[in-house]
Amino acid sequence: MKLTDRQQEILALVKEQEPMTGDDIANKLSLSRATIRPDLTILTMLGFLGARPKVGYYYEGDTSDFKYMSQVQNVRVRDYMSMPVVLEEDSSIYDGVVTIFLENIGTIFVTSNGDLVGCVSRKDLLRATIGKLALEVTPLSLIMTRMPNIICISPDDTIYEAAKKINAHHVDALPVIEKQGDKNKVIGRITKTNITRVFVELGGLYE
Repeated sequence: MKLTDRQQEILALVKEQEPMTGDDIANKLSLSRATIRPDLTILTMLGFLGARPKVGYYYEGDTSDFKYMSQVQNVRVRDYMSMPVVLEEDSSIYDGVVTIFLENIGTIFVTSNGDLVGCVSRKDLLRATIGKLALEVTPLSLIMTRMPNIICISPDDTIYEAAKKINAHHVDALPVIEKQGDKNKVIGRITKTNITRVFVELGGLYE
């Protein structure tokens, strides 16, 4: 596994001019901060860059050592995914509120006859509860984000790919799906917590 050309360029730049803020790096590369944010996240998570609040990014790693990165690329979503929390689309908003707090999760996946059709977040439920909706009779389908606007992941994809999707789309969880005919069956979920666990466990191998 190799770093992208842009990631290599960021490392060389920071090594030469550290510390640098994200805006400084973006300006030097003639790119937007949003464009390089995933690269900075990956380089920081993998230990090549460090970051200090109000100071910026600084160089920490040797780009010739890819053992850690190679292991990240070999970890599959199926090895770390959690059980999904699923409700049918005709379940009420009240059911969603109770479920999300009892299960202590951030996202509920919504299905119709076993097929993923939407998802509901804590924010969706909060907006509904402070509105004028009748929570016990209004279905989740009224407030959910619908397919195909849901970012999904396969159990055979890597944790690295899951981390990139979560970061790029600013979501807390991805549904892990398997195709069953024309249906997307939810078989798990991968969250920021799952991904943090992977990096902590792999990082412990190099302490």
